[in-house]
Amino acid sequence: MTQNIYDTPEFFEGYSRLARSVHGLDGAPEWPALRALVADVRGRDVVDLGCGFGWFCRWADEQGAASILGLDVSANMLARARATTISATIRYEHSDLERLQLPAQSVDLAYSSLTLHYLERLPALVATVHRALRPGGRFVFSCEHPIYTAPARPGFIEDSEGQRIWPLNQYALRGERRTDWLAEGVIKQHRTVADYVNLLIGAGFTLTHLDEWAPDAAQLAAQPALAQERDRPMMLLVAANR
Repeated sequence: MTQNIYDTPEFFEGYSRLARSVHGLDGAPEWPALRALVADVRGRDVVDLGCGFGWFCRWADEQGAASILGLDVSANMLARARATTISATIRYEHSDLERLQLPAQSVDLAYSSLTLHYLERLPALVATVHRALRPGGRFVFSCEHPIYTAPARPGFIEDSEGQRIWPLNQYALRGERRTDWLAEGVIKQHRTVADYVNLLIGAGFTLTHLDEWAPDAAQLAAQPALAQERDRPMMLLVAANR
């Protein structure tokens, strides 16, 4: 089962104080770029893989989505999502994404924000998403850039959100990484950029967009602490069609 660090009190308390937890999508600097990839959701059936506090689910509802299913492994996250959601269009379910099953051709958009780098059995999820999407459906996701997940030796530096980042090394060595971010022993899975792309291609997706996201000048002016994030990409943003 996926590590459920979000139900650890220390981690959940720290995560709840982050800008993206307090301000939602407006507190996520990569959101404008992700929103452009999502495009129009009106009348669409949407699944959010790793929905967290439900910010994207509520946004999709406001944009006129026909149905939204938010999935997360964390009971804490789902409790907060349910407490702040009043729309009957949105349904939240507890789910381990590494063992997820979805009905074939049941959704038009699969979305995931900063979740996939936690999953060991990512190929199974990608295959599940491909089966669940209707022809022409879209898979849009962000994950920590592999430059972030690669380091594997002791010692650390900190990014703008206080996350400990191991010095850059061992990029080609795939597998588990343990980091200290908000709590000790957070487990992430390191893959290369090529690994993500080839997983999609192997599952039958057509890649339509790949963005090694870093803050632009306007975002740096508004949030000077993001300046160090221009030294290397923070995130990988991907869109692919079935």
